[in-house]
Amino acid sequence: MDYSIEELEKWNEKIEKIATGFGLDYYPQEFEIIDYKDMLGYEAYSGMPSRYPHWSYGKAYERNKMLYSYNLTGLPYEMVINSDPCIAYLMNENTIVLQILTIAHVYGHNDFFKNNRMFIKGTDARLTVEMLKRNADTIRSYINDPSIGYEKVEKILDAAHAIRFQVSRVPGEKRISEEQIKKDIVDSYNRKVSERDIFDDKIEEELPEEFPIPIEPEEDIIYFIIKYGKLEEWEKNILQIVRNESMYFIPQIETKIMNEGWASYWHYTILNALNLEQGMHFEFIKRHNDVIRPHIGSINPYFLGFMMFKDIEKRYGREKLFEVRALERDSSFIRRYLTKDLCEEANLFQYEKKGNEYFVTDISDDTGWKEIRNNLSNSCGMSSIPTIRVKNLDKKDNCLLLEHVYDGRELQMDYARATLSYIKQLWGRNVKLATVVDNKNVTIDA
Repeated sequence: MDYSIEELEKWNEKIEKIATGFGLDYYPQEFEIIDYKDMLGYEAYSGMPSRYPHWSYGKAYERNKMLYSYNLTGLPYEMVINSDPCIAYLMNENTIVLQILTIAHVYGHNDFFKNNRMFIKGTDARLTVEMLKRNADTIRSYINDPSIGYEKVEKILDAAHAIRFQVSRVPGEKRISEEQIKKDIVDSYNRKVSERDIFDDKIEEELPEEFPIPIEPEEDIIYFIIKYGKLEEWEKNILQIVRNESMYFIPQIETKIMNEGWASYWHYTILNALNLEQGMHFEFIKRHNDVIRPHIGSINPYFLGFMMFKDIEKRYGREKLFEVRALERDSSFIRRYLTKDLCEEANLFQYEKKGNEYFVTDISDDTGWKEIRNNLSNSCGMSSIPTIRVKNLDKKDNCLLLEHVYDGRELQMDYARATLSYIKQLWGRNVKLATVVDNKNVTIDA
């Protein structure tokens, strides 16, 4: 290292003072200096200090390690956890300028975690570390239980991971019980009966002799299996652990562009306010440009988010930035604030694959930019994951009928069939999936 811990602490104090002066509101911040091996490990475990064991994390570690050793990929400058206090890991191989930049970047993330509505509604930062440790301890206790063991636990985790994001997509959503839904239906029917007696109107619908399961289509497949499946209690507990951790990550998935853009905007703003000496400033500009450089053929969230926040500041003033940071997620952020000028500046375009060739379908001209904006808005965050929901449970043979909410994008059938087999494993009986292929309604069986 070309710096001491004391020197780093002094820079942190300066950065924190400037961040507070600019109006950033964040959790208490803790930093940990780690080496590249530790960073490889944290990256495999999504930055978490404690996570339950599963082969997929080891696979991710070995893959990242191999790519890093052959210089085919780099490592994150830092990793930040949405917790209270907020925990961030800094690579000790970083130069002092890079550490200064990443510390400022971390305060941007910290502020975003604390103030964006997706995180406020969907997570409790005070309980993050405790939840992850408790989950890890529970999984390990099942692995060490002679009556269960590693193979059975791994089998459930494999199946749960296949549908880990087939859960409620609305962070913090209050679930209405089926009993309440039934009561509302009956109350509505009774009101109509009373009104019919008064106004002599006909009632088109009748109350069903028996309510279907589910009463309304259910997007949270894991919840449905836990409630209506025949799994053992420990198996249900594992599903609930995967479900809880998946819901913890949904706000991060839904705000990737905003979150990275916000942190990049603030590291840029804070470091300019530090008035670094010339040599340090040149390195800062180079590092910043490395972070926000556009990617060919894909979207760099740092680049797009940074550009959009800078444009919002230019058009509306800095106060507007804090409002946008609090209220939006990537989908609404892009739909409301990605302009034609930004599309042109970023050279955004759309393409599709036909056979073995790729064809550009839209460019950022007077009409094409709206198609680009709308498609990007409709496909970012959780919208990149197909919505599958439970449509009906056949009470005769307990066959589970699922439906794909078709939005013009077809399922990859190999993945769909493999995932369906995992759902069948968890459900324990037949499972069918209704979807659309080549504009035709089809049903596939597990």
